[in-house]
Amino acid sequence: MPKAIRYTLLSLRDLAVSAGPFIVLAVALLVLAYMWLDPNPPKRVTLATGPAQSAYEEFGKRYARILAQDGIEVVLLPSQGSAHNLQLLREGKVDLGFVQGGTSSYDAADAEALTSLGSLFVEPLWLFYQQGALGHERKATSVRALNSLTQLQGLRVNLGTPGSGVPNLMGKLLESNRIDPASLRISNLDQTPATVAFLGGELDAIVFASAPESLMVQMLLQTPGVKLMNFTQSEAYSKRFAFLSTARLPQGVVDLAGNIPPEDVSLVATTTSLIARSTTHPALVQLFAQAGNVIHSPAGWFKSAREFPNRDNNELPISKEAERAIKNDAPLLQRYLPFWVANLVERMWLAMGIIIAVMLPLSRIVPPLYEFRVRSRIFRWYGQLRDIENRIEGTRNTGALLDELNALESRAEKISVPLSYTDELYALRSNIHLVRKKLQRL
Repeated sequence: MPKAIRYTLLSLRDLAVSAGPFIVLAVALLVLAYMWLDPNPPKRVTLATGPAQSAYEEFGKRYARILAQDGIEVVLLPSQGSAHNLQLLREGKVDLGFVQGGTSSYDAADAEALTSLGSLFVEPLWLFYQQGALGHERKATSVRALNSLTQLQGLRVNLGTPGSGVPNLMGKLLESNRIDPASLRISNLDQTPATVAFLGGELDAIVFASAPESLMVQMLLQTPGVKLMNFTQSEAYSKRFAFLSTARLPQGVVDLAGNIPPEDVSLVATTTSLIARSTTHPALVQLFAQAGNVIHSPAGWFKSAREFPNRDNNELPISKEAERAIKNDAPLLQRYLPFWVANLVERMWLAMGIIIAVMLPLSRIVPPLYEFRVRSRIFRWYGQLRDIENRIEGTRNTGALLDELNALESRAEKISVPLSYTDELYALRSNIHLVRKKLQRL
């Protein structure tokens, strides 16, 4: 090995040994910070969606596709709907779920255990009815269209399963109209069997609370003979119930060529949020919030572009990660680095800054410690040299002292130090030569 490389390696070894304790301390602090902050999220998360062919199911699939790009597996758990999702969240069986406004009254425990990722979309209340069935039931009247809930009395109406949240919502609306539920022939079938029964003539009306992306809604809007109730009192409902808002289905928006619907239809709507447990990893919350910007920001039947997600009409506190995602685009690092790297830096930068602030003053000890370590190899021989010199005056056996001196010089010649400290080594050897000359004069 060339001498220059050997001396360089020697210098690096001494430097590493001198700085070693501080490096170990810094690594230990980083490991402790990593364990405390837990920056990297789990690679598997469970999302409660809704019934088959519902808008919740469709949105769940979109979230799963987007998060798969960052290596996150989203397990979609079908449910009965909004109320069932909220129950699953409270029981800790899922990490996130779609929950409709007005589904439940939240208490202080919910505010601590659950957090909102913002309002994502509106879910109009779709009340479909068979006009023929209405005419058959009302032969004595001239009623041919539904525009008030009071007209439902005596009809066979499906309000959905209790887990969907629709029965609870419709119960409030019927009560506000002073309608006794016993005056309706109510059933609580799931969406798919209820739709089959409705189209088969076994039901007169069917109620959904769903986004227009629902396949059932899309199909029923274009089914001949099926009508959509016009909530002419939608403004009044929105004033009576804080979780309701007005929505308008414009003429021809479903099918321009077929002019479906043939006229504007007024609806009442709830706002749906994505709810997460407070224990859900913050990085996962951030990814879902960013995915929500992609999925829900385009314009739709009931919204303008970038109107959703937003922070309005939220019954639970909004998480900090979701609030940042709603207000801003993706973080700078995530635009240029893989998610795992960017997330690690974003969540560890404060800890790393503190560690650097602590280590900088301590690092000033490294140069003196390095210098002391190298020079100590040379200076430790000065004690023996001084002892030999002190014994010169009081002894006649100079030969023995000369042998000790020669042995000392032999060991000094084998000392290895970095090139920048060779002057110290040559100084030792010069001093040995001076003591030898003193012995030789005697």
